[in-house]
Amino acid sequence: MGYEAALADYQRFEFSDGRWSRPVYRRGTGPAVIVIHEMPGLHPLVVRFADRVAAAGMTVFLPHLFGVAGRPANHPAGVLTMIGGICIRREFSAWATDRSSPMVDWLRALARKAHGECGGRGVGAVGMCFTGGFALAMMTEPAVVAPVLSQPSLPMAGGNAKRSAAIDASAAEIACAKRRFADEDLSMIGLRFFGDPFVPDARFETLKREFGDKFEAIELDPKDAAPGPLRHPHSVLTINLREAGPTKAAEQRVIQFFRERTGAIAV
Repeated sequence: MGYEAALADYQRFEFSDGRWSRPVYRRGTGPAVIVIHEMPGLHPLVVRFADRVAAAGMTVFLPHLFGVAGRPANHPAGVLTMIGGICIRREFSAWATDRSSPMVDWLRALARKAHGECGGRGVGAVGMCFTGGFALAMMTEPAVVAPVLSQPSLPMAGGNAKRSAAIDASAAEIACAKRRFADEDLSMIGLRFFGDPFVPDARFETLKREFGDKFEAIELDPKDAAPGPLRHPHSVLTINLREAGPTKAAEQRVIQFFRERTGAIAV
């Protein structure tokens, strides 16, 4: 089975929105949660997080957007995936400050399908790193009720002040999220390590200013991170997750948030 052995407990299917077709891996029962993997791909530690969502009473959907499914994050070829992802203009907007990535349309369609099949109050969604802001833009799909932004890294700042403060969504998507947060009593979670160069302070300040108390910011001390390949901790729910302490508490908070908002538990 090669690298896909990491996904042996998942059912694989192809999903198309009419424009793009991508593999999706599914596991569990109960309301749906879409886990959108980070760079460099759908690696085993993303699958580990998805396993824990499924074990908490939800159906997890793992779309495979780039890289090699199941390949470890520290594989040398992952660098090529990251470079390729930055250069893909058709599906992802790595530098834009006023719009989300086109692939978000496909994810919205997946959310509609997942909600139709799994029921509950709605769908949870978490993006990570390169896809970290996608869950916010997905709020224009009424099925999405629990967005989580884990180390949202787009647009890539590169020292540019405007991009540092941008949040990877259009003005219309931001306005829709605000309206739904107010009208439906919803909220979202954002996670990062303090000092992460890929998630500038200004980006979280924008999220706090735009969404107020509807944005729950979980900002972690780098000293609490598990070791990883980068000089500074980055991946809150995967690579730099330590199985005790603040990072574990952050993981548990996200899973509890999904359970409450999707209706996996009564609140």
